[in-house]
Amino acid sequence: MKINKMNIPPVNPYRTNQVKSEQANNQPKMNRDKLEISSQAKQLSEVSTFAAERKERIQELKAQIKSGEYKVEPEKLAENLIKYYKK
Repeated sequence: MKINKMNIPPVNPYRTNQVKSEQANNQPKMNRDKLEISSQAKQLSEVSTFAAERKERIQELKAQIKSGEYKVEPEKLAENLIKYYKK
């Protein structure tokens, strides 16, 4: 049995991908967005001393609670709650 070629063009999937990438490279590049962060914003993003002091205070309170030395002053707590909610 003899098989004859039927005028079918050769298919090369790699070539079609190559052509697409070449077309994408030939198109003019679009301007990209640019972000600049000011020096003030950089300073604000740095870890502040407040965060470090707060972390230390939390560690102290945890140690006091664990050892049983921490005592709550109800009058002072009530005053601070009133100040907070009457803003």
